[in-house]
This record gives sequence, structure tokens and C-alpha cells, in this order.
Amino acid sequence: MSNLDEHPPAGPAETLRLIEEQRAAAIRGLAPHPMAFFGPWGLAWLLGFGVMFLRFGPDGRVFLPMPDWLPVVLLFVLLAAAAVASGVIAGRSYRHVYGRSAVQGAMYGLAWFIAFLGMGTTLGRFDSALSDADTGLLWATVAIGLTGSLHMAGGAIWRDRTLFGLGVWTIAINIVGTAIGSGWHSLVISLAGGGAMLVLGLVLWARTRAAT
Repeated sequence: MSNLDEHPPAGPAETLRLIEEQRAAAIRGLAPHPMAFFGPWGLAWLLGFGVMFLRFGPDGRVFLPMPDWLPVVLLFVLLAAAAVASGVIAGRSYRHVYGRSAVQGAMYGLAWFIAFLGMGTTLGRFDSALSDADTGLLWATVAIGLTGSLHMAGGAIWRDRTLFGLGVWTIAINIVGTAIGSGWHSLVISLAGGGAMLVLGLVLWARTRAAT
């Protein structure tokens, strides 16, 4: 028998405390490991945008010679791998969740797909009028800005301050990177974006361990 069966709650306050403990335990059981989400995306941004900076640096500088197509392909492969990994992990974690929460999650995931599909078709209409450097900066800044906005939307939906804060931070560094120009933007997103996600994942993981 459990302690709850042996010792019934002493009163309403104790009952509420036990309910809250059980609710928190259930959330911890459902929620995926923090690094399972932040790890793949953090690495994708850190490595993908880092290589972009090395090949397409400020003012056309090349810090590490490589074919023009390689950084772009590597970035897309890393982003696709992160998307698949986070999707599989989320699917396994929330496969027993039904009702309103399940609908919210499905709609939020669909919003990402539709938003980036719309972004791609829209930017593809205008990028031919720009230089190669400005074209790369345009696609990167719009994609990162859209990512930050969707993070904030997700934080608002689930009242998750961490996710909302990540969205604010993402938009802030995107503004800084855009202001200082092509090449530097990739470095800012790599270090302050990807690096920050890895650090955030480790911090949340440490907090989870300390709370259990």
C-alpha cells in the first residue's frame, strides 16, 4: 500500500498539496527530456550557421574554403534532422494525450509547416532581384524571425515562459545580426542562437534532476 493509503490527508490543504504533487509528477512523466528538444536544434543552429559563417563571412570573406553548395546543404540537412528528431520525441512523449491538448499540439505543429511553406513561396518571388549576399541574409532573417514568433505563440498557448522567452531572445539576436549585416548574422545565430539553446537545455535538465 502507498503512504496515501496508510495515512489519509489531514485536511483540505493537505489534499490540495497531494493533488498538486501528483499533477507535477504526471507532467514530468509526459514531458520529454529538455535536451531531447534543445539538443538537436541547438546543434543544428550552432554547426549549420557556423559553417555558413566560415564560408560566407562578412564582406565576402572566406575563412574556410569549401564548395558554395556545401554550407547550404549541411544547414538544411541538420535542420531537417532536428525537425525529425523533435517530432519523433514529441510524438512518443504525448502519444497518450487526448482532447484539447492534443488538438492544440496538432494545430501548432501544422502552423509551423504552413508558415514556412508560405515563407518559402513568398521569398522565392523576390530573391532574384537581390545580390547573393542579400538573398542569403533575407532568407535567414525571415526564417529566424518566424521561428522566434512561433516560439512566442507556443509559449502563450501553453503558458510556458521558457518557450516564450526563447522566442523573444531569438527575435532579439535576429535583429542584431540583421543590423550588423551579412556574414555576421550567421555567426550571431550560431553562437547566440544555437549555443543558447544548448545551454538552456542543460540548465532545464539540471533543474529537472534537482527537483526529482
